[in-house]
Amino acid sequence: MIGTGTLPQIIQGGMGVAVSDWHLARAVCQAGQLGVVSGTALEVVCTRRLADGDPGGDVRQALAAFPVPEVARWIVESYFVEGGIAPGAAYRQVPRHTLTSSRRLLELTAAANFVEVYLAKQGHQGPVGINYLRKIELPLPAALYGAMLAGVDYVLVGAGNPGEMPALTRALAAHRPVTLSVRVQGARSGDGLGDMQFDPAQVAPDLAAAGAALPVPGVLAIVASNDLARALAEDPATRPAGFVVEGADAGGHNAPPRGPRRVDPIGQPIYDERDQVDVPGLLAHGLPVWLAGAYGSPARLREALAAGAAGVQVGTAFAYCNESGFDPAIKGQVHAAVSAGELTVRADWRVSPTGFPFHVAEVPGTLTDPEVVGARTPVCDLGALRSPYVTADGEVDYRCPAEPAKAYLRKGGREVNMQGRVCLCNALFASAGYAQRRPHGAVEPPLVTSGDDLEAVRVLLERRGGQGYSARDVVDYLLGDG
Repeated sequence: MIGTGTLPQIIQGGMGVAVSDWHLARAVCQAGQLGVVSGTALEVVCTRRLADGDPGGDVRQALAAFPVPEVARWIVESYFVEGGIAPGAAYRQVPRHTLTSSRRLLELTAAANFVEVYLAKQGHQGPVGINYLRKIELPLPAALYGAMLAGVDYVLVGAGNPGEMPALTRALAAHRPVTLSVRVQGARSGDGLGDMQFDPAQVAPDLAAAGAALPVPGVLAIVASNDLARALAEDPATRPAGFVVEGADAGGHNAPPRGPRRVDPIGQPIYDERDQVDVPGLLAHGLPVWLAGAYGSPARLREALAAGAAGVQVGTAFAYCNESGFDPAIKGQVHAAVSAGELTVRADWRVSPTGFPFHVAEVPGTLTDPEVVGARTPVCDLGALRSPYVTADGEVDYRCPAEPAKAYLRKGGREVNMQGRVCLCNALFASAGYAQRRPHGAVEPPLVTSGDDLEAVRVLLERRGGQGYSARDVVDYLLGDG
């Protein structure tokens, strides 16, 4: 851990919805590196695993260890289905988070994050991380508290300014109430509309009353610019334990280019020297740095170490390994396409409701196919990427440019913002094998996000005769001579 000894040379990226799940993180930890679980929408992931019958009983085992038994009890009673829900049946809906989420939803969110970290920590003595997106902020305090109850060692935060995270972890470790500033479109500074309150006593009243402090995890800030890193490092209140520097080749959401918006012939954002991070400048802050985005090779790891970095963060090679949470059928399609040299990955300006560039892999049957997009009936029932806004009556409501058009426009959204948008929430759940079933036999289609650097995937598949490869294979490859 940071501050107590050897730093990991490899951080496994916290990817997607349930792609970087506890199976993958545990396998990476057992290989001696930092395994990271994705913290995105775990309250829904947990309930869908229970609805599928919880094969192996892992979720129920972890819930049995949750320090508030009555919370674990109602979650199992509400969502567990012996043997799994019937083919074609829909998953039970989980309420969507708001600025004033119900106590039950906060309990579920905390418990689900506890489950993921608890399971990732079994069978080894290494540290475990969890990855959060700052832009998905409504569940964040409850989610973080649940992960800390399980003893999470690192919290990696990107997709926004993670400046509040160090103070948040310290307050939650002491079971103190916290306030998180949430961006509310149309709100004025100082009106308090974006002040979201969370009290650990809402989830674990006895623990909060007892006051025994939790371990404080190290916050690793995911950054794409020296300006943000400098601002974080120079203020004691926001100074993280280290930086992960994510380049434009990384999968998922990317920081937009600096300067005027420009695109290449297929609509990808164009980056230039203004978007290059000054690594020596980062290292001058005296914090460990890991480099990410096309660093998934032995040569790039050696390059990072030679530059003074602690190591690298690698996503894509782990995303397609045996232990990752991608649906096996999708993983098989990707393996075949990579082996044949035919997988195309592009950065799309429009697909994500957030407005950030988002890397997608063009896989048949997914939402990169216009016919698949056209056949889907828009629905917004997960809402992780909804944005709060102020209504004409001065109240706070929520909208998403990928929700049904009539609803979005009625809420004051602009039609131009809807063009090309995709419901990432439902699509990413489908890519992890938890697709929601709709009336008349419809099933939510997937979308595959991937980094550009596929060489490690190709090499590892070739070494294993095209039959898949393990997380340990990835670690051995990166630490080897290539």
